[in-house]
Amino acid sequence: MIDPTPIDFVPAAVLFDMDGLMLDSERAMLGTWRAAALAESIQADDALWLSMVGVHDRASFAMLSERLGEDAATRLRAAGDRLYDAQVAAGLPHKDGLIALLDLLDAHGIAKAVATSTRRKRAVAKLEASGLIDRFAVIVTGSDVEHPKPAPDIYLSAARQLGVDPRDCLVLEDSEPGVRAALAAGATPIQVPDLVAPSAELRGFGHRIAGSLVQVQGMLEAVLGERGQVGVAFGA
Repeated sequence: MIDPTPIDFVPAAVLFDMDGLMLDSERAMLGTWRAAALAESIQADDALWLSMVGVHDRASFAMLSERLGEDAATRLRAAGDRLYDAQVAAGLPHKDGLIALLDLLDAHGIAKAVATSTRRKRAVAKLEASGLIDRFAVIVTGSDVEHPKPAPDIYLSAARQLGVDPRDCLVLEDSEPGVRAALAAGATPIQVPDLVAPSAELRGFGHRIAGSLVQVQGMLEAVLGERGQVGVAFGA
């Protein structure tokens, strides 16, 4: 599954997904999903939740309603939100290699943005509680765009706010909708899968797949070392 093909350009900006990519939140959410289903006496297996990874709130609720009925979906969502919000407030753990990767980008003057399907209030709460809010110049959420991932809107908006061309951006994603959004925006994605492995169809796009953010850092260090420049932009 891993395809650590070297990066062949120095990005003007790196655009980060949040859940499952920077924060180890998908495992936390899976745990609250199980607890909420038990508390509400609702039969729902892990496969249903995993099918919603990377999917924005409206679509995921529609998927729940179709599978469980609207009443059960509403109760399950409310119970899960209460449990998950408590974990968010405590601060979700970082994925391995995140801080070192952010430090590397800062050292080379490469702009950074968050581009997440999570609604703004919860996204900001996660970033604040996890000590990441000040590491990013731009934060674009599912509340800020008309069309969520896999549409390219979130990544196009993040690039525009940073003042860079999407084609000069590296996107880091864990989910299939996010990779599709990055490709649709014309950016270069590296997928770092979390709980859900990329499908055969997605792998057919030929994008880079890394085992961790530590590996992503190594890929960036290689191209930055080759250029031997600090604060460079794409094409310099």
